[in-house]
Amino acid sequence: MNFRTGLAAGTAAGAGGALAVLSARRLGRRVLDRAFARFGRRLDREVRRLTARAEHGGPLVKAALAGFTALREGKSPFRALLSFGWTALKETLARIFGRGRRGKLTNIVEQTDIGAPRRLVYDRWTRFQDYPSFMKKVLSVDQISDEKLSWKAKIFWSSRTWESSIVEQVPDEHIVWRSKGPKGHVDGTVSFHELSPNMTRVLLVLEYHPVGLFERTGNLWRAQGRRVRLELKHFRRHVMTHALTHPDEVEGWRGEIRDGETVTTPE
Repeated sequence: MNFRTGLAAGTAAGAGGALAVLSARRLGRRVLDRAFARFGRRLDREVRRLTARAEHGGPLVKAALAGFTALREGKSPFRALLSFGWTALKETLARIFGRGRRGKLTNIVEQTDIGAPRRLVYDRWTRFQDYPSFMKKVLSVDQISDEKLSWKAKIFWSSRTWESSIVEQVPDEHIVWRSKGPKGHVDGTVSFHELSPNMTRVLLVLEYHPVGLFERTGNLWRAQGRRVRLELKHFRRHVMTHALTHPDEVEGWRGEIRDGETVTTPE
C-alpha cells in the first residue's frame, strides 16, 4: 500500500468512526429525550393528582405538591426538597394556629437611658428616614407628610410594609402614632424624660396587633419585644457614637401635631 492509499483508507476509517460516534450520541439523546418525556408525563400526572387532593389534604400532601411542582418547573432535586420541607412546615403551623386570623394583642414596653441632652435625643429620633442606616431590620422609611410615614422592614426571610400616622407630637416630650398594614399594625407612644442635663430616658410603649402566620407564631415567643429592645440599643449606640460627637449636624423636626394635624411648624 502506497502513502496515498494508506492516507485515504485512514481518512475513510476516521470519518466512519466519527459518524459512528455522532450516531451513538444522537441515539443517546433520543433515549434521554424519551426518558425525560416519560418522566415529565409522570410528573404532570402526579401534580394533577396532588392538586386534586391538596384542597382537603394534609400538610404532607401540599408539601409533596410543592416538591413535584418544583421538579416540573426544572428546579434541581435539592430545590424541590427545600420546597417540600418549607411547605410542610408552613402548612403544619397554619393548621395549628389558623389562617388569616388576627393574633393576640401584645403590649411591649421598653426603655433605654442615653447619655445625651433631651433635645438632641428627640431631634435624632425624629429623623425617621435615617433609621435604615443604623437599625438592623428597617429597610426604608418614606416621609409622605409631616404626619404620615411609609415603612418597610425585614421580617424573617421576607419584608413587611405599613403606614403610620402621627396623631400627636410635642417637641422634646412625646410622639403618639397609629398604623395600618396588611400583616398587622403597631400603635404606640414614645416619650422623652430628662434625668439630668446630659441624661435622657426614652420610654417606648407599643400595642402590637399581628396578622398572618409568621407574625402570630413569632408572637408566641415574644420575638417582636426582643426586636424592639435590640433596635432601641441600636438607636442609643447611634446617638452616643455619632449624634453626640456632632450635635450641630442633627436637625430634627420641631413642629407640633395635635389630633393628627400639624398645628405649628418649625420656624
